[in-house]
Amino acid sequence: MKLYNTLTRQIEDFKPIEEGKVKIYTCGPTVYHYAHIGNMRNYIGHDILVRTLEYLGYQVTRAMNITDVGHLSGDSDTGEDKMITAMKREHKSAMEIAKFYTEEFFKDYDKLHLKRPDILKPATGEIDMYIKMITKLLEDGYAYQSGGNVYFDVSKVKDYYQLTNHVQDDMVVGARESVEEDSNKRNQADFALWFTSSKFANQELQWDSPWGKGYPGWHIECSGISIKYLGERLDIHGGGVDNIFPHHTNEIAQSESYLGHKWTNYWFHNEHLLDSSGKMSKSKGAILTVSVLEQEGYDPIAFRFMCLNSHYRKQLLFTFDNLNQAEQTLNKLKNKIASIKDSGDLDDGSFNEYNGKFIDAISDDLNTANAISVLYELLKDEQVNGHTKLDLINKFDKVFALDLIKEEKHAENEEEILSLIEKRKEAKQNKDFELADSIRNELLEKGIELIDTREGTTYKIINS
Repeated sequence: MKLYNTLTRQIEDFKPIEEGKVKIYTCGPTVYHYAHIGNMRNYIGHDILVRTLEYLGYQVTRAMNITDVGHLSGDSDTGEDKMITAMKREHKSAMEIAKFYTEEFFKDYDKLHLKRPDILKPATGEIDMYIKMITKLLEDGYAYQSGGNVYFDVSKVKDYYQLTNHVQDDMVVGARESVEEDSNKRNQADFALWFTSSKFANQELQWDSPWGKGYPGWHIECSGISIKYLGERLDIHGGGVDNIFPHHTNEIAQSESYLGHKWTNYWFHNEHLLDSSGKMSKSKGAILTVSVLEQEGYDPIAFRFMCLNSHYRKQLLFTFDNLNQAEQTLNKLKNKIASIKDSGDLDDGSFNEYNGKFIDAISDDLNTANAISVLYELLKDEQVNGHTKLDLINKFDKVFALDLIKEEKHAENEEEILSLIEKRKEAKQNKDFELADSIRNELLEKGIELIDTREGTTYKIINS
């Protein structure tokens, strides 16, 4: 498998630390608001990475955090805690905010068929680990106390900007007037490991520490959770491109200073999803979520399909026209697959040929668009029998997770339902819309929802 490594800025042969096993850490959501579809594109990328590794036979262990404290509105220790912002907005406690938005996040997460991490930890549950790390960083001279807070001293790190390939003066976003905002820092790029009430007196979530009552900085959370649950050496760390600086840059600095050796071998980053005005964000007003797409009548899996048709390292423009096209294409694809008759015996030669092509595509830095092309090539190949095609499609879908072959649940009284569907069709042709609507409503009361498509009317059971 070949994978682009942000650390080296090139595609490399993937070699895990332990043969046959892969340890992955991915940054989770800050649960102060809904996750928009731009956020979810990032998690689709993580999902494809995990599914691909598993397809290739690796045993994958993935950990992810839930940030419920410490993430300031400015990534370089400026602004206020995002949870405080949400508390003011909604007049709820921090834990009420965190619980609600965590649940909402996973509702959308599951709708996209995303595999849940093996290890999922809220930041507020690992305070002892952060204190342990910060204590050692202070003892070893990598951190200092100032103004009641504890900061990491980036001047003590040999190559602080190794992940970004920049020099200090280029990282304007990192400075962001932080010298004026926080005069306690020795260097503009230093970052907080622990805040006390000297920073925010109104912080609801605070814990006792050797440096005073307070709470952890955002960056220490991911390092602490990863090291505690995945060990001192990590195969892959993932996130969005906006995490590269300062978040992942700071994670490397503090983790490797704490451990005394290289921490993560491969850094995996997804590009942005764009709307007509640029990068999607929560600061632009209405938030476009997976659930909103669903409320507008779209299948969330159509959004997943749209993302799979683009490479994870390329920016992707979201428009409803693009989503409509993706949904129509996916429906045609599923209809084509549904028409395949399960005939013949498994053809090992054809199976191995197409499985090899599929592996070549996904192993090439997760080229899902090429993998989808392999699927279309298979469907057009008249030399491959139906049984072999269906076996391959089922196998491919372990990565795609598009429900390409879905066994429909049929009603016991299917003949009666089909008869009513035909009667409704005739009523519509005769412009007797009142009768057509009454048939739809009659079936709906029995737990049968009609679905009108260009190819005709089908149904699904909504109450069993």
